[in-house]
Amino acid sequence: MLDPAVDPAAYPKVRTCPFAHEPEYARLRAEAPITKVPMAGGGTAWLVTRHDLVRQVLGDPRMSSDRRRPGFPRLSANQRPIPSVAPLLVGMDPPEHTEARRAVLAEFTVRRIEKMRPRIQQIVDGCIDDMLAETGPVDLVRALSLPVPSLVICELLGVPYADHDFFQERSSLMLRKSTPVEQRAHAVEELQSYLDRLVTGKEREITDDLLGRQIRKQREIGEVDHHALVALAFLLLIAGHETTANMISLGTLALLVNPQLLAEIVADPTKTPSAVEELLRYFTIVEAATSRVALEDVEIGGVLIRAGEGVVALGTSANRDPDAFDQPEEIDINRSARRHVAFGFGPHQCLGQNLARLELQIVFDTLFRRLPGLRLDAAIDDLPFKSDANVYGIYEMPVTW
Repeated sequence: MLDPAVDPAAYPKVRTCPFAHEPEYARLRAEAPITKVPMAGGGTAWLVTRHDLVRQVLGDPRMSSDRRRPGFPRLSANQRPIPSVAPLLVGMDPPEHTEARRAVLAEFTVRRIEKMRPRIQQIVDGCIDDMLAETGPVDLVRALSLPVPSLVICELLGVPYADHDFFQERSSLMLRKSTPVEQRAHAVEELQSYLDRLVTGKEREITDDLLGRQIRKQREIGEVDHHALVALAFLLLIAGHETTANMISLGTLALLVNPQLLAEIVADPTKTPSAVEELLRYFTIVEAATSRVALEDVEIGGVLIRAGEGVVALGTSANRDPDAFDQPEEIDINRSARRHVAFGFGPHQCLGQNLARLELQIVFDTLFRRLPGLRLDAAIDDLPFKSDANVYGIYEMPVTW
């Protein structure tokens, strides 16, 4: 069984720096953009590193997202399907995926998400009020990065925020590559049981939130699919706060150590949306969502991938491809970075991307306007980065002002 901590040949490589990606990916993009490699979770898979080929893989219906299929690549030794959990959206194929995604898509349109702006602004202001009430230094992760997306997704789903310690601890265990299989399964089952009780309660008394609206819609056209709703709540709760929380921390860090970039968005907040896109491209914090397994023999970029073989479309490499982005190792908030694949690509492109964008824009605009003297209270090298997690980020980030 391979361990990425001790096996330098395994893929994906462990991140050792938040600002520089693994140099090996640049070599592969240039010399072998589709190549078979040993996986950190065991076995081999095709690693795709070029931007155009990554998009081609992710948009190809012959590439399955079903984690239960033999040959599906494992990014860590402990990443295995848990039989008691119903398939999540990210692990479904059409037509099941098409129907499940269509059912909830209206909740995440740009127009629908924009209506949440006043409440998200209120949440961000409240968190910063609490920061200012402290004498500092303050851990930005605890005070802002985690509570903002957690509060937002809790309100959207109708999950009590008072339970945030419970689901954040379990999601952290699930996302750590080093968590033993049994401990990860236990964390999944505890969270699943919690959400099972929550959905059951909403079935008895329908609430005006995403889950309540799904229950009402399903009753109007047939029967409520209880297990599918629990799985939907599971996915949105975990994805809705872990990813955005880590981007808040990393984005804030990047702007603090690049004062000229920070000065640009403070002077002209209309640049914040493009800055958010660029930061999403630059960090590309999720690696686990873009793995696939071929349903039939497929030729991609002149390479024949056999049916049943695993494929990893590596967004971290695609988003640093110089053929797609000029000088990709630099943060350029004036570039058009919307072609990045930080949210994936194709039918499985992130459902909550509009919500994530809005939260990040509001956080960066508000944080640096209200705390113009914000600065790190630790050396970058001393920050505990999440090198051991499937979603990259920072565990703690002390700041003062």
